[in-house]
Amino acid sequence: MSPATGHEIDRIALAWTGASGSLYGLRLLEELLAAGISVELIVSKAAQVVLAQETDLELPAQPEAMRQALLERYAGNGKLRVYGREQWTAPVASGSNAPQAMVICPCTSGTVGAIASGGSDNLIERAADVILKERRQLVLVPRETPLSVIHLDNLQRLAHMGVTVLPANPGFYHHPESVLDLVDFVVARILDHLAVPHQLVARWGEGTAQGDHGASG
Repeated sequence: MSPATGHEIDRIALAWTGASGSLYGLRLLEELLAAGISVELIVSKAAQVVLAQETDLELPAQPEAMRQALLERYAGNGKLRVYGREQWTAPVASGSNAPQAMVICPCTSGTVGAIASGGSDNLIERAADVILKERRQLVLVPRETPLSVIHLDNLQRLAHMGVTVLPANPGFYHHPESVLDLVDFVVARILDHLAVPHQLVARWGEGTAQGDHGASG
């Protein structure tokens, strides 16, 4: 059940912005599609640049071509829609057709600031604004360090609005052996907050996730 709506989530907006950490966004998309969730994806121009730098993936600019490339990569079940950054006719741009939840992963500090101030200069910002006004679930995954007072003030403001601020800070009690293990830790926490079942990481006190120190989730 979604903590925000009280209903099982079957439709989520997902946005990738230009923060480092594109692997988090890719892995989250893969898991959401595998879980049978309908995903409505928006990718910023900066995110496409970062994806090409951090991964072997160079996505086409056109939304439908991007959709096909991602479905081929993840053997998707077709429950994926990709919208242009200024596609104002997209369902996510209106409160009358808002998804149950939205995740911005990774999320730049600039995007955080725009959402906190009510900016709607592109579809990512507008979709987040819709989620807030419709009192749906918004999860932000910032990947920035160190954080300035401006960043902290913006995040605190959003947290007071009920936004889940979930920094890309992996734990180590599951004894990660690869970068993907660290990525999976963060993605697992996102899925937990969306109430989407997964088997990515052993939970604290189960499997290898045991010990007497550092027990923070």
